[in-house]
Amino acid sequence: MIADDDTSKESEPSKGPRSRLCLLLGGARSGKSAFALHLAARAGGRVAVVATAQAWDDEMRARIERHRRERPSDWLTVEAPTDVGTAVRRGAEQADVVLVDCVGLLVTNLMGHGEEPSRHVEERVDKEIQDIVAAAGDTDCILVSNDVGAGVVPPYPSGRLFRDLLGRANQALARAADQVYWMVAGLPVEVKASGLAEHWERDREQT
Repeated sequence: MIADDDTSKESEPSKGPRSRLCLLLGGARSGKSAFALHLAARAGGRVAVVATAQAWDDEMRARIERHRRERPSDWLTVEAPTDVGTAVRRGAEQADVVLVDCVGLLVTNLMGHGEEPSRHVEERVDKEIQDIVAAAGDTDCILVSNDVGAGVVPPYPSGRLFRDLLGRANQALARAADQVYWMVAGLPVEVKASGLAEHWERDREQT
């Protein structure tokens, strides 16, 4: 089980009777990946990382290598630019916790890096998100995603499409998640895991 932040619960077993889905949102350099590593390590047991990044250029290759160095050497890495749900299932077969980093790059990959987005990309993103949620039901899963809706409106159509696709994906994942954290300057702000969040979801369903 992905541990709660309440230190009074640290004596509980790391694996509970049901899996938990935790979503971490944040902007660039907000500390979301570092917090995800912390949660995965604290959960105990074996960890599998599903990495969605692709080495398009030297900068991205350097970022990928930096992330690899930040992870413990005994963690399993599954590279999956797309079809992340299948990768989560593969990771769950060999690990107790699966960490997906990140959903934003998954959406970028589905749109096509430097290419004209497919007119079917919205359906592809929806299918990927549904498959991730289904796969995460069988394991403790931590999802990292970018929060892209708080900045200026992107000047290009592809940028606006990315913002819209990822925003809807984040909403779907947040609805399915047991825990949601928003990272601000390296600090995790709990968004969902309280009665207020549950009341908000019930009110939305009733309207």
